[in-house]
Amino acid sequence: MNEYLPEGMLLATERNRDYTKDIAGLVRAQADGAILEGIAVSCDHALNLHVELGAGVRAVIPKNEVQYAKPQQPIKDIAILTRVGKPVCFKVLGFEGAGGEKIAVLSRRAAQRDCTINFTGALIPGDIIQSRITHLCGFGAFVDIGCGITSLLSIDAISVSRISHPAARLKVGEMLYTVVRSIDDTGRIYVSERELLGSWEENAALFKEGETVRGIIRSVLDYGVFVELKPNLAGLAEYRENAVPGQTAAVYIKSIIPEKMKIKLIIIDAHDPCDEEYTTTPLEYFIDTEKITHIDSWVYSPSSSKRVIETVFT
Repeated sequence: MNEYLPEGMLLATERNRDYTKDIAGLVRAQADGAILEGIAVSCDHALNLHVELGAGVRAVIPKNEVQYAKPQQPIKDIAILTRVGKPVCFKVLGFEGAGGEKIAVLSRRAAQRDCTINFTGALIPGDIIQSRITHLCGFGAFVDIGCGITSLLSIDAISVSRISHPAARLKVGEMLYTVVRSIDDTGRIYVSERELLGSWEENAALFKEGETVRGIIRSVLDYGVFVELKPNLAGLAEYRENAVPGQTAAVYIKSIIPEKMKIKLIIIDAHDPCDEEYTTTPLEYFIDTEKITHIDSWVYSPSSSKRVIETVFT
């Protein structure tokens, strides 16, 4: 079983429940070196995290065991406080207390260290991995790529179709697949998603000239309105007064021109979405992520196009 998953993915597994239901299970987990998960329910004045496990089981992650960090890199208090109410991974270090009630001493740091050595530290550009959105900001999204280890998914790497903010595409807590985009000299990993969302031709093949389909207005310029049909496919319609980014639009597909990578549209109607669901376009992966775990390169542009858009992972 893969233990090096984004936090929260092990919590409801039978294996996790079996290990964490009582002290005997935690003793076995310590012997097995297992990585498990629980919910951090509180943080005391000394910044120790208290973790909810099986009924009647008390467990704590000491402050210096909350996060794996490089030497001379202090752990910020906010990094500990923001774990409260969320799943945390851990390994069992031991037990405190004599005779009566025992308190399990846990280490998230040890789990993250194992993950760094055996998983994230072995990743190379082009590897496809599972990620969970932990935070959205104007320039991108921070994602958990394993055991709470974070990576940046920059806004330009989310999709080919441009968005003004990651919230237009993603939600905190959402699971997605990403591809390792690059790794800097410090070992920091950057990921991308757009290479998994299909080429121009793959997306355009889902539509036909003469159809009227749903789209989302992404930008309004003097020369026209860009309407997203899929996360990796947008078309251009003539300027429409009162058109606003984020609106849902019914668009008529006037023409599809592969050699120019263009789709010409006519906006039939546009209105504010009636539900938050309609402010985003559902993600569809064009790669079998169960079988394909690495890609060396990706070409977005059609072979007939003079303009080449591609990603080469090095």
